[in-house]
Amino acid sequence: MTSTSATDTAVPPPATGVQKHRALSDRAIINLFIWPTLIILIAFNVFPLFYSLFLSFTDYSAIAGRPPVWVGFDNFNRVLFSEDMWRAFTITGRYVLFSVAFELVLGFALALLIREQFRGSGIVTTLILVPMMLSPVVVGLFWKLIYTPTFGYFNYLIGFRNPTVAPDWLASRFAGQPMPGLALWAVIIVDVWMWTPFIALLIYSGLRAIPDYLYEAAVIDRASSWFQFRRITLPQVMPLMLIAVLFRTIEAFTKSFDLVMGMTGGGPGGQTEVVAVKIYQQAFLGQFQTGRASAFAYMVLIIVIAISNLYIRNLNKMKEG
Repeated sequence: MTSTSATDTAVPPPATGVQKHRALSDRAIINLFIWPTLIILIAFNVFPLFYSLFLSFTDYSAIAGRPPVWVGFDNFNRVLFSEDMWRAFTITGRYVLFSVAFELVLGFALALLIREQFRGSGIVTTLILVPMMLSPVVVGLFWKLIYTPTFGYFNYLIGFRNPTVAPDWLASRFAGQPMPGLALWAVIIVDVWMWTPFIALLIYSGLRAIPDYLYEAAVIDRASSWFQFRRITLPQVMPLMLIAVLFRTIEAFTKSFDLVMGMTGGGPGGQTEVVAVKIYQQAFLGQFQTGRASAFAYMVLIIVIAISNLYIRNLNKMKEG
């Protein structure tokens, strides 16, 4: 018995030279992949972030050929008291509000549709998801042709057969007369077409996670379809729905530049000058006001963080409840 236990508790043999060599090689491979990645992230993300923060407190132009001059909060004051900047915030707010609202409603409807299994549902689901996979620049140029009054077929689909009286969406004109806001609605329609599948995909994943026994119990209790939707479907899907709305709000607020510039370039009279376009104009057009554009960008960042905190706080309250 003693010899057997001694054998069972014997110390394993020491690692061979091959195992040591492999351990050193694994460590070298880890360093080889991690450190270059960290260096690239610091060079292209962290350093520009802090450098732009420094430039936001300076009077600096990228083409002036002179070093930055410290001005403190002067750039932030100019942004806060500039009518053009607040106009850009107003346009962006309208753009985000209507885009995300329509995407949420249509995305929920699409998610309910693709949840039902029918013949060809896989093909339909794939086709629905295609728009969100396209480049925003390509989508903008593509829809710019579709909105053209002379040969674009969007007006034809909504009932306007005569190009002379059809609306010119991107020029904000209808029957030859100015119609303010039309260009912004044109961009909103394209944004809804492109990003509704994203919300539908997240809501669909939430619908698939709802246990079937909840609906079976509701059917046994003779609950109506509206009651099932209001008391089962909506509460179960709400966390993922809020996450989808959060992502789309941030995207629409900060990353609408490609779509807007591809379609309107700011629109007639600046009707589609969202904050992303305004920051671009401040930084690269006119006098290349790099410092002021950096301050504007950080104000947008503060607003986005505040909106995100509201969403996250409501999401946490729902989880606790």
